[in-house]
Amino acid sequence: MSETTNYDVIVIGAGPGGYVAAIRAAQLGLKTACVDAFIGKEGKPALGGTCLNIGCIPSKALLDSSRQFHNLTHAFKDHGISADNARMDVPAMIARKDKIVKQFTGGISSLFKANKANPVTAIAGFATLKPGKVVSIKGHDGSVAEISAKNIILAPGSSPIELPFAKFDNQLILDNAGALDIESVPARLGVIGSGVIGLELGSVWRRLGSEVVILEALPEFLAAVDPDIAKAAAREFKKQGLDIKLGAKVSKTEIKGKQVVVTYTDASGEQTLTVDKLLVSVGRRAATGGLLAEGTGVQLDERGRVIVDEHCATGAEGVWAIGDCVRGPMLAHKASEEGIAVAELIAGLPGHVNLDTVPWVIYTEPEIAWVGKTEKELKDAGIPYKSGSFPFAAIGRAVAMGEPAGLVKILAHAETDRILGVHMCGANVSELIHEAVVAMEFHGSAEDLARICHAHPTLSEAVHEAALAVDKRAIHKAN
Repeated sequence: MSETTNYDVIVIGAGPGGYVAAIRAAQLGLKTACVDAFIGKEGKPALGGTCLNIGCIPSKALLDSSRQFHNLTHAFKDHGISADNARMDVPAMIARKDKIVKQFTGGISSLFKANKANPVTAIAGFATLKPGKVVSIKGHDGSVAEISAKNIILAPGSSPIELPFAKFDNQLILDNAGALDIESVPARLGVIGSGVIGLELGSVWRRLGSEVVILEALPEFLAAVDPDIAKAAAREFKKQGLDIKLGAKVSKTEIKGKQVVVTYTDASGEQTLTVDKLLVSVGRRAATGGLLAEGTGVQLDERGRVIVDEHCATGAEGVWAIGDCVRGPMLAHKASEEGIAVAELIAGLPGHVNLDTVPWVIYTEPEIAWVGKTEKELKDAGIPYKSGSFPFAAIGRAVAMGEPAGLVKILAHAETDRILGVHMCGANVSELIHEAVVAMEFHGSAEDLARICHAHPTLSEAVHEAALAVDKRAIHKAN
């Protein structure tokens, strides 16, 4: 590696924040390079970061495969469809997942080259920012090179938090990547943490026949989610056989043969749990280790995140940071929007991301989605509000689909009626939430949603009825 070319923009990281920033910068005529150290499953450099390689995309592939199998063996009989002796070919399911990953990571390479007049230069290696906006790159072959640019965008992403008493080996004790490549259905899967990753991957293997036990240290289930939504979701997860133990604080793990013995303490005292595989999903941290040399002027906070202002500027001239390594939610779509905003700011255009209208989604079944404030946050802030909710069980399309679980809940300001938060649990709410995002982005009111004609029969009618319920005038339920 002997790259010495100077660039307008160097992006460090090719995840959903970095690669999107690089493409937008190139579209705007800026000479752009994107440096990334990720090595894919085939042992070769792979673009797309955690999201495309070992996160969002592969997990959704497994969720869909496991959902199809579960429906075939449990739900289809209600539709008059029978399938005897159905079985899941786990290696084939994993191969399908890998094929999808390869398709999308390869697609980024094509997108980098799509702007033939100004393609993005992809460079494989671990990048460190030095003073003067110089980037030192250590190649996978041990070579070292330096390149520089007028602007640097830091987008290193995040990595899973490892517990000191449960070190990852991805054979018995798994991080999210290891849980995507289990070769056969474990008889019992233990999960530490009931967050997004734990619930989604726990759901995958539960549908395929694992006994899944989730140990959550907090006394509340999904503490970040609106309580009514969390309660509805917990009820459905229990029906599905997910054993979620709250207030269960893990203190020790021990490998015994081909199993893991987990020691935890709950309200009943010290307990042990023996599992065939253990997934540790207790959160992620900014992957800023080794990212910054001395003297760059870029500062980190106490959690290792890059400190930025509302426009993702670091305070060091020409150095920006986006995605999981900065404040705000660790979400791929948030990172992408920040990448676009920063590229446009560099080009002299307006760019901004409203963190108050970034949607959250958990892709379980039923799905969970929300945007804006929860009821607790409004109470704590002393903001007067009113709420309206509507169950999917009263929506004809949901019942016809065999998906009656869950509800839509809307929180609006008590005086102005402006929508402050929308919370959903149910089928396809990952898609439905965006009506609320648009309404909130344009400072819409519950009355605005109530006045919009929604097609019948559709799931979105639950949004309409919930908006009507804010003023106690829902049509299809008692107010």
